[in-house]
Amino acid sequence: MAFVYPFTAIVGQERMRRALILNAVNPRIGGVLIRGERGTAKSTAARALAALLPEVQVVADCRFGCAPDQPTTWCTECKERVANGEKLPVEMRRTSFIDLPVSATEDRVVGTLDIERAIKEGERHFEPGVLAAANRGLLYIDEVNLLDDHVVDLLLDSAALGMNIIEREGISFSHPARYILVGTMNPEEGDLRPQLLDRFSLSVQIRGLPHPRDRVAIIERNLAFEESPDTFREHWMEQERSLSQTIEVARKLVDNVAYTKRDLHAIAALTSSLEVDGHRADLVILKAARAHAAFEGRTEINDRDIALAAELALPHRLRRGPFQQVEVSPEDLQARIDQIQAQFGTEEVDTAPADEPTADKKKLN
Repeated sequence: MAFVYPFTAIVGQERMRRALILNAVNPRIGGVLIRGERGTAKSTAARALAALLPEVQVVADCRFGCAPDQPTTWCTECKERVANGEKLPVEMRRTSFIDLPVSATEDRVVGTLDIERAIKEGERHFEPGVLAAANRGLLYIDEVNLLDDHVVDLLLDSAALGMNIIEREGISFSHPARYILVGTMNPEEGDLRPQLLDRFSLSVQIRGLPHPRDRVAIIERNLAFEESPDTFREHWMEQERSLSQTIEVARKLVDNVAYTKRDLHAIAALTSSLEVDGHRADLVILKAARAHAAFEGRTEINDRDIALAAELALPHRLRRGPFQQVEVSPEDLQARIDQIQAQFGTEEVDTAPADEPTADKKKLN
């Protein structure tokens, strides 16, 4: 049995851990890109997160691990079985961890339809790919900047849509593709194109920890893990269970986390003041802020949630020169949000379009 280093035993790297946890609470956020030098626990953190995630309920004999309580996301096979009067068996399954190789092709990722068999025998046959295996799990891409751009596009499209749809010669097949997308890379080996960089909802730039005390802790914990992985994991098991349970509760709560018009205006004014292109960042900040509030057990977001979410959603979207490194801290973002809130004071903020009713609280599903 391969032992995985405990997530809660990782020293420092708070931003990276927060970005991963928020995606675990709400995979619809859209994934995280972790950029950093070698030996900074990027792949360790991804594997550790998958190991502590709570089990998920799936259709027992489904090749794609469909969620029994979400019929709108079922694969073509499950829909046909229910249409024929069959009752789908249910079981609990551990969260899968799928490691995508850099050499992966489009067919390997999305799967293939056997056209010849369909023509000759009149049967539709689909061979699942990586996206099928990753459904309801974690899809990890090391050195994502070295992966073919077209394949990266496919991964990001399916992650955003939550479905993988394959159509060949008039034959189509679909299955759910809801997964936590984690990409890691070393910027020294080349960066992603800006178009692809923007598609990753959250991004974290990490470095080795400078303080000797932290570096000593890393050495001691790694030596202890190498000497006795089972003993080391047992030592951290209480913290692992606690975090896993907190994520499980937050997953059930996140869709009920409310926000106000003033929260929306704070997000929009923040991205506008930083001259962020497009509107993807605004949506990502709101989703991540709701996930953070749910993780802390709250049913309403606050300015701190927005600042912590923006810290992860904005750095890779800010305009910069070829030799500039952009760093934004929660404190800087909090100060901007405070200025925005103070600017409007007691004014009534109404950003709803004219043809939509204004509501005090809304939910984003």
